Amino acid sequence: MDQDAVDAVVERYGRFARDEAPGRSAVYEAWAHRVAEDRTVAAALAPIPETRRQPPLVFAVMRVRGAPMDDVDAWAPWVVAHADEIAAQCRVRSVQTNEPLRCAALLPALARIDGPIALLEVGASAGLCLYPDRYSYRYRRGDELIALDPVDGPSTVELHSDLTGDPVLRMPEIVWRAGIDLNPLDARDADDRAWLEGLVWPGEEGRRERIVAALDIAAVDPPLLISGDGADALPALAAQAPADATLVVTTPGVLAHVPRARRGAVIDAARTAGRWVTLDAPGLHDGWTGAPGVKRGGFALALDGEVLAEVDPLGAWVAWHPRGASSAQ
Repeated sequence: MDQDAVDAVVERYGRFARDEAPGRSAVYEAWAHRVAEDRTVAAALAPIPETRRQPPLVFAVMRVRGAPMDDVDAWAPWVVAHADEIAAQCRVRSVQTNEPLRCAALLPALARIDGPIALLEVGASAGLCLYPDRYSYRYRRGDELIALDPVDGPSTVELHSDLTGDPVLRMPEIVWRAGIDLNPLDARDADDRAWLEGLVWPGEEGRRERIVAALDIAAVDPPLLISGDGADALPALAAQAPADATLVVTTPGVLAHVPRARRGAVIDAARTAGRWVTLDAPGLHDGWTGAPGVKRGGFALALDGEVLAEVDPLGAWVAWHPRGASSAQ
């Protein structure tokens, strides 16, 4: 056994147990502590390639494969016994967090674009962020509740987000939906649905139900999803968009998973194709037209590189930027 690999597992899972899981998932916190403290369990995970060994991915694989959830003393020997199966699944799976709540962060940018809109997402997973017009929104601004619903009435998916500032908020008119992913998921496929549900951390109240409801919406009217590299596949897919619609390319949180050397190519392809909306950490790339200026540790929401707001990475809050407070363009 490569002891350096075991040491790396112990360090990574110890950091996860200390800094990432507390307050979010007691189950994952307990599992990570056990990995960090039990070198037999750490050794069982060491053969997983380093790039596929991140705790959320490994733990999701375990849950989908039937790991004991409530007893860490039963879980540890289960991991050792199923080590080969876990490693094999981690090699072919990826973290494809498809959080529809991100649409609450995207909506203020989409509201600045006149419709009809052809929406194309890079890193689409199952395409759940391609339905911003099919979800209901409840923005809480102080004591004020701002409610928006689809044109045909309240949705089974209701997105709640805290708001500061005064952006224009209106439902977008989406007439075409498409996405690119290295491994696109099908909302109609039972295994793909189970994987997306498995990516929800145990203890995240309401999130699984929201994703299931969004999967049901996508399953009724599936988007056009293709497998490929974002930069390389984008031009051909964009060419299929209706000519009488404004093409909007979104990259919500995906550029962090693109090698740094390729991020610029994705951004260039998006800008060449049409309007570009993104949610990213400020230092992730140089695609901004000005300094992102975030203050709360969130992501920057930008339209064509202009930062409009600071947002929670998953859409739980939106802090509208003063320079983004003008009316729709």
